[in-house]
Amino acid sequence: MLVFLLLPVLALVLQLDPVMLGAALANPEIGQAIWLSIVTTAASTALALLLGTPLAYLLARRQFRGRGVLDTLVDLPMVLPPSVAGIALLLAFGRRGLLGQSLDAAGITIGFTTIAVVLAQTFVAAPFYVKTALAGFAGVERDLEQAAQVDGAAPLQVFGWITLPLAWPALLGGLVMTWARALGEFGATIIFAGNFPGRTQTMPLAIYIGFELDMTIALTLALILLAASFLVLFIVKSLLHQRVTLT
Repeated sequence: MLVFLLLPVLALVLQLDPVMLGAALANPEIGQAIWLSIVTTAASTALALLLGTPLAYLLARRQFRGRGVLDTLVDLPMVLPPSVAGIALLLAFGRRGLLGQSLDAAGITIGFTTIAVVLAQTFVAAPFYVKTALAGFAGVERDLEQAAQVDGAAPLQVFGWITLPLAWPALLGGLVMTWARALGEFGATIIFAGNFPGRTQTMPLAIYIGFELDMTIALTLALILLAASFLVLFIVKSLLHQRVTLT
């Protein structure tokens, strides 16, 4: 099993040619795909942080009717086939979609734009942050928060001074995993946003086109994504090890 898992990675790494890599990176198409991936994944990760943190805290600290259903719905995008996610987004935000018609009447177009890339990435990647943040908040000792409240701290002060510092390794790990998932998103993006260079063509989509037209482009971007994935896993494992050590 170990050989089976490592062999494809090794085969990819052995194709590394510094001269070829440098020439490929000078290609404008590769530069556009890399830059668009950086911008869109940063935006989708920020959305996951801003909108996912309150949801994760709610699920971690509140028991209410329907909580199990809500928790399952949060998990759903992680197990949906990417093509299904793309169609669902298109039916919701496309020009003839559930909300898209009203947005189109207001002069706002989402489908097949850079915004669509961000939404697709957020839809499939944000649940990774929510679930990790939920575990982080649930792992904070309630006695510490209650002690701060007894000492006169307001709820926001307790959250900012006690809960966040103790849960930050999980939150940071969740953000890194969310960014990595967004970086590798392909199926939902190509259906909902299309594959237009400079506008919606992220690195995974450029690899898809490069595989058919120019293998050098596909190989270069694949190596970049491989390095990014390894770095992400290394960071997450380091954070988790640090959390266990502190505990």
